[in-house]
Amino acid sequence: MLFSIGTKVKFLHSSDEGVVTGLLSEEMVNVLLKGEDMEIPVFVEDLIRIEDEQPTVKAKIVPGPKPKTITPPESPPAEIQYTILKSVGLQLAFEPIPHKDGTVEKYKIFLINDTKYHLLVTFVLYLQGQQKIRFNGKLNGVALLPVGELAFDQLNDGPEVSIESWRLTTEGTGSKLEKKLKIKAKQFFRRKVTAPLLNKPVHLFRIFEDLKTSDFRNPKSEDLQSYTKRNVRPSAKPPESIYNLFDVQEFAEFIPEIDLHIEKLVANSTKINKGEILRIQMAHFDNYLQQAIRLGVERVFIIHGVGEGKLRDAIATRLLNNPEVVSFKNEYHHRYGYGATEVLF
Repeated sequence: MLFSIGTKVKFLHSSDEGVVTGLLSEEMVNVLLKGEDMEIPVFVEDLIRIEDEQPTVKAKIVPGPKPKTITPPESPPAEIQYTILKSVGLQLAFEPIPHKDGTVEKYKIFLINDTKYHLLVTFVLYLQGQQKIRFNGKLNGVALLPVGELAFDQLNDGPEVSIESWRLTTEGTGSKLEKKLKIKAKQFFRRKVTAPLLNKPVHLFRIFEDLKTSDFRNPKSEDLQSYTKRNVRPSAKPPESIYNLFDVQEFAEFIPEIDLHIEKLVANSTKINKGEILRIQMAHFDNYLQQAIRLGVERVFIIHGVGEGKLRDAIATRLLNNPEVVSFKNEYHHRYGYGATEVLF
């Protein structure tokens, strides 16, 4: 005996009657009670059809075929077709992040380099004259880097940006390019366009447009060695003689991805508080990253899921400060969606 939406039914253990209005599962349906404006969930074993005096077999729900739907990703993967057109240079982007009610909560800040040139960059954000964010690192050609966030209310705090940049070449660094930018609300809101590489509507500022002619032979410019000593943390890589003596079997068995979902790392994960979960996840991440660097692996995927983004952001902070990391990105992937970060060494 089957139930479907619209079937008139009677309760086995009472005189109540009603009509099936929804199929909740194989064992339960929604019933609209006769004479009352009330729907209740009921186990199918407690129901019989009105026309059947006695149930002959236990009721079984056979749901109809579900239509196949393809859910597109939340946002498209970053495309690099933009590089086929005329490159602009180094750009500063503020991506608005909305509240649930649609108003802007904050802005994610990105440095975007749509040229083929690799750059060293220093980014500083000041609020009310006080340093709020500082970032030093390498920005590859045709790439972008997240450098921080700005709350919507902080637009009233006189935000000011200082950016320094050097071209990287085989002969050293180019001359230093430097720019200071005061963020004025009236001008800020006029500059909303679709950003290259990010492919999202942002408030965009062009910082340095003439990277090609930057004089990398300028003897007055700071060289790469000096810049590295000033801004980059010491490498965690062992001396070369030790680095090359890794276990061949360990390299062959190394898996180029790690799943940091807590249930994959420890038993009884439901009993651990959120703070301890993040600590355990980051400990496994640090050990995995050091192993990949030691073995000379070129590329790994860090599976962190989507969630609130705390684990993803903590991983990004570690990667930004690791001199062995050439680049990393958290883009849509056919296998991981937005739940993994790809790291290149």
